[in-house]
Amino acid sequence: MEGENLIEDRSFMAAPLTFFVVVAFQLLSKWLDQFKKQKGSNNNSTKEAELRTEIKQLLREATALSQPATFAQAAKLRRSAATKEKELALYVEQHSKEINLSYDLYGNVLIASKVVVYLILVFWFWRTPIAMIAKQLVQPFGRLLSWGTGGHLTGHVMVGIIPWLILSTRVSKYVCKFVEF
Repeated sequence: MEGENLIEDRSFMAAPLTFFVVVAFQLLSKWLDQFKKQKGSNNNSTKEAELRTEIKQLLREATALSQPATFAQAAKLRRSAATKEKELALYVEQHSKEINLSYDLYGNVLIASKVVVYLILVFWFWRTPIAMIAKQLVQPFGRLLSWGTGGHLTGHVMVGIIPWLILSTRVSKYVCKFVEF
């Protein structure tokens, strides 16, 4: 009786709220990863397209000059195309580094905010049961799930915040595999 009042008073919506917070963080993380991959593959800027067309044009002109009298001019065009290819490779590398740095910053902010929110949840719900499960359902893992709750109720296992966060994280990762953006 006393344990049920404790759950109703302090943590009546704690389990679903915590689960939805964890799912939101997982979805944000997945969205950021997909957005990073999408932007990394579709980064054709105008300068990159311009360099690619110049390289194709130079190589076409070089192949058109295939006679022995124009060999020097064809070699010069091929060298010019090679320098343009090096410039293009340098530009693509620099551009991809800039994109990765910006997304890494967003990823680090997401991780830091996730850590802060998890710590707040742990401090807020420490020694408070998040959920109550029948002992028969979690027979070998009852003591592990009740870690950090501060008490036991006969016939029931009280789930603590840390095991609940771990369980919610695993379930949300599994659920996020099936979500498409």
